[in-house]
Amino acid sequence: MSYKIINSQGMAKSAEFKTVDGIIQTPVFMNVGTVGAIKGAVDTFDLREINTQILLCNTYHLHVRTGDENIKKLGGIKKFVNWDKPVLTDSGGFQVFSLKGVGRKITEEGVLFKSHIDGARIFMGPEESMEIQSNLASTIAMAFDECPPALAEYDYIKPSVERTSRWLNRCVKRIKELNQKDDTINREQMLFGINQGGILEDVRVEHAKEIAKLNLQGYAIGGLAVGETHEQMYRIIDVVVPNLPKDKPVYLMGVGTPINIIEAVDRGVDFFDCVYPSRNGRHGHVYTRYGKINLFNNKYILDEKPIEENCNCPACMHFSRAYIRHLLKSKEMLGMRLCVLHNLYYYNNLMVEIRSAIREGNWKDTKNKLINDIKSGEEN
Repeated sequence: MSYKIINSQGMAKSAEFKTVDGIIQTPVFMNVGTVGAIKGAVDTFDLREINTQILLCNTYHLHVRTGDENIKKLGGIKKFVNWDKPVLTDSGGFQVFSLKGVGRKITEEGVLFKSHIDGARIFMGPEESMEIQSNLASTIAMAFDECPPALAEYDYIKPSVERTSRWLNRCVKRIKELNQKDDTINREQMLFGINQGGILEDVRVEHAKEIAKLNLQGYAIGGLAVGETHEQMYRIIDVVVPNLPKDKPVYLMGVGTPINIIEAVDRGVDFFDCVYPSRNGRHGHVYTRYGKINLFNNKYILDEKPIEENCNCPACMHFSRAYIRHLLKSKEMLGMRLCVLHNLYYYNNLMVEIRSAIREGNWKDTKNKLINDIKSGEEN
């Protein structure tokens, strides 16, 4: 397993990340399959057709429904969903800490909370998260961390980050043990650590320097896109990335809009994930080179054009805006499916264009054109 930078311009870089399940070309967008599927009736055959490189699945949701031990018996997450490429599983931390209204209790050992499905009491800490992810046999496991509110005060953020550091060391120890077990499905499972600290630059930088010493296979920036402004997010990326290892991929968790991604690539980020393509697609909002459009608008009733000219996604190759709008207004699942497929294709194709620009040495011009084009046609 290795990370090789092909070319860079400023902080922007394009690399090849070799994993046990294949090589990932970066920058890359990870399609979010929370429970092993993309919301919107999109399956893994569809994902192959639109050239998806890596699938992201949710540790917490797979643990509480079907169960990670059952998925292990079925051959692990890749076999379970019929996917032969890399899979990243998040730690469940974000979901656990978003359940603060249902009896959540944080201790040094971990977090006690109630399942959102049946109210059952569940305990999850670093060791439990690593064990669940080991059972799922994902390519990349994420460390269990506390995800504090981005705008929280120093007195809350500082001890939270210190706890996250202690938890990370426990994750490192446990995943090494699990990778050595005879019954482990993926004995080369990688671990990414997560940088936290809200929008406090000094805490973020100190934490980045601390976790960089662990020489993990990758590093993530968590706790952003949760209430702060875009400018605050970019400022944190600016100070964190230079303090992470240069020879490891950087993952910005839960981000974001096309412009967010372009700006973050310019600041040295490799990996992205976000629910926007599927969530917006299910509501008829589709992305194009010239901004997002709302197919529910009346002006598309007689529009025979595809969602986007020269787009090679399944929706644009075969159907018109008018027909897809008709499906959406009729509440036909096919309308949502076509919109989601288009959006996922758009995001994946955007990353192809970004990678090509960096590797060919014309990133700055491409970045400016991409952003200007998006802003020029954005609808409400």
